Amino acid sequence: MTRAQLGRPVGASGEVTRQRIIVATMRCVAKVGYSRATIREIARTAKVTSASLYNYFPNKSDLIKAAIAARTDVALPRLRRAAAGPGDVIDRIEAVLDESGQLMREYPDLAAFEWAIRAESALALGSEVAGSRGFQAFGEIIESIIEDAYPPGAVEAIYSLIYGLTESAATLPAEEYHAALSAAKELIRGTLLGQAGQ
Repeated sequence: MTRAQLGRPVGASGEVTRQRIIVATMRCVAKVGYSRATIREIARTAKVTSASLYNYFPNKSDLIKAAIAARTDVALPRLRRAAAGPGDVIDRIEAVLDESGQLMREYPDLAAFEWAIRAESALALGSEVAGSRGFQAFGEIIESIIEDAYPPGAVEAIYSLIYGLTESAATLPAEEYHAALSAAKELIRGTLLGQAGQ
């Protein structure tokens, strides 16, 4: 790809290019960590010039904040909508799992990015940028589904399952992650182990 071919593709909106840069940031940080991810490498991954990237994000810190915001400003509202959907508790937990899977398709490096950011947060980013608010909000989403009628520990058990799936998304190939996600839905329905014994 020549230098003239880099930047916003013909017919693409600025928002599409901005989103491509955010996805590239997640990928680069997921691969090498925050401190080693360079603007040059992020731009190359996004297929834009470094100068073009700076038109969208004036510095690396703002770029990382935008990538983190993709988790909090995009992912969490979508998960909240899924949790508030129709059906019983199991239907709504499945809807959250389905939405989690869709988010991993759209942002395939989201979980590994999250992992890298948490690992370096105390050193590079500061707690207000990379803090655990996303995980606390995720726990609140699960709590909104599971009512008081369920036994103590139910929220924590479901949260642990979904948290574990998210962590797995950081390390498993996509097809294995989605297979685990499907198995988790069967587990929630109570059919996973029954089928295995047949």
